[in-house]
Amino acid sequence: MSDPSTKPNDNPFRSRRWHLFGVDSDRVIRTFFAGNALVAIIILVLITIFLFKEGWGFFPQNYQNLKLYRQTGVEFVDVLKRHEEDFSALNRFLNNIRTQEVQRHKDAGETLAEANERLKPFDLYLTAFEEGGYDITDLVNELKTTATELRSRYEIYLNQAQLRSNLEKAGRTKEAAAIELVPVDLVDEVKSIQDNLPRVISTLGALAAHVNQMQQTIPREADTAMTARLEKFRSLLIQYEASFPALQQTLRSWDPQKPVSAYHAVTSFIFGREWVTNSYIQDWYGILPLFTGSLLVALIALCFAVPFGVAAAVYVNQIAASAEAKLIKPYIEFISALPSVVVGFFGVAVFGEFVRYSSQAEWLSWVPFFPISERLNAFTAGCLLALMAIPTIFTLAEDALNNVPRSFKEASLALGANRLQTTIRIIIPSALSGIISAILLGFGRVIGETMVVLLCAGNRISIPDFTQGVGIVFQPVHTMTGIIAQEMGEVVREGLHYRALFLVGIVLFFISLLVNFLAQKIVRRYKLGSN
Repeated sequence: MSDPSTKPNDNPFRSRRWHLFGVDSDRVIRTFFAGNALVAIIILVLITIFLFKEGWGFFPQNYQNLKLYRQTGVEFVDVLKRHEEDFSALNRFLNNIRTQEVQRHKDAGETLAEANERLKPFDLYLTAFEEGGYDITDLVNELKTTATELRSRYEIYLNQAQLRSNLEKAGRTKEAAAIELVPVDLVDEVKSIQDNLPRVISTLGALAAHVNQMQQTIPREADTAMTARLEKFRSLLIQYEASFPALQQTLRSWDPQKPVSAYHAVTSFIFGREWVTNSYIQDWYGILPLFTGSLLVALIALCFAVPFGVAAAVYVNQIAASAEAKLIKPYIEFISALPSVVVGFFGVAVFGEFVRYSSQAEWLSWVPFFPISERLNAFTAGCLLALMAIPTIFTLAEDALNNVPRSFKEASLALGANRLQTTIRIIIPSALSGIISAILLGFGRVIGETMVVLLCAGNRISIPDFTQGVGIVFQPVHTMTGIIAQEMGEVVREGLHYRALFLVGIVLFFISLLVNFLAQKIVRRYKLGSN
């Protein structure tokens, strides 16, 4: 009989040296992997804490920003300024009509001089319309200078007062006393802005009369297309003229001492339709245009990536011969190795230009939104993101198909079903939870992509015009990831803009959590259903 003490070790992971020192190799391996998981959890917690620490301070700072916006009279000027900008937009609309008419005459074989001669009556109308806005523009610029200068002085006063207070708390009384404070009487100085109300009302009345006259004297043209555009301009003038009474009532009832509600600091971010930084009058941080831009690009990407990725996985896993699968699979997975910046450069230099050139084809002239003028838009970015998401969806969907028990396929074939029926009615439904998880992970991949959208989406911070129907996919947009990458290097640390970008990061963080939660919930639901 062999000596029990010399019996070979039945655990291949346990060495004699470890045993001599009382170390269990199984425990070491478990501790190693558990330690990795613990490190990952700690890093995730630290990232979460850091995001909330830097971003959550946005709301009190934004609340103070909105209070100053009202108390220094900037809000009063901004209301008037927006009305002046609407007039400027109408003027640009007229100039755009003229540009289109010049191009139409040149296409008809006329020279530029001949086209200008034909448009002389229209030019007289255009000049008269533009001159009617000079008074309100001058008034807005004057009041804007007064209000922004007042706000700047008051912010300097608040900063100096805060610095003196900090020095006094630290016991540095001499340094605190050396700081000179120049008080600012907001009530008295804002009243000087409000004293211009009669002049403002008079200027608005003159502008309203001018708009009414311009609406009645719109030139008549023989060209049908130009007539239609001028009728559109007439309807815009009627809408603009109708806005004057409400504007005058708003200016009369404006009160700089009216309290600013704290929840407005939150809703202005969540539902804000403007993201304006480094403005000479007022910065706005509304995430809605960035969120809609990210969502639009992601949906365009999934519209291409899901059918191509899932169909490729089904073909390689169920239909293709072994040689075909060995050829196709590596090439699809190789796409994920392409650097995103290279894909972005391809979109800027090649694909975007190709899409714009293709939209100018004669056989596509029936499409309402063709030809497109922007080569960098949501469609360009979405198509390139689809290319990057296809490998992720393909790989995970194929893994889901591989996990379907072989007996399912054999039983279906034995009952007389052909290969296509088996694939569609047995294999794909059985792998559906894994396929849906692959799609959700693909969505997370495209919603978090930065470089491609930064280079190819057009970077226009505005909510897409949904009245254009399908044409919205060809509009330039900006995204949440793109705005962080573009602006983070230019902001002042711990400033309002800095914290706004971190708050955008928190929104992306919650979107990722939601996507993962939905993926897990769907997987559990289908598992329970299959049981």
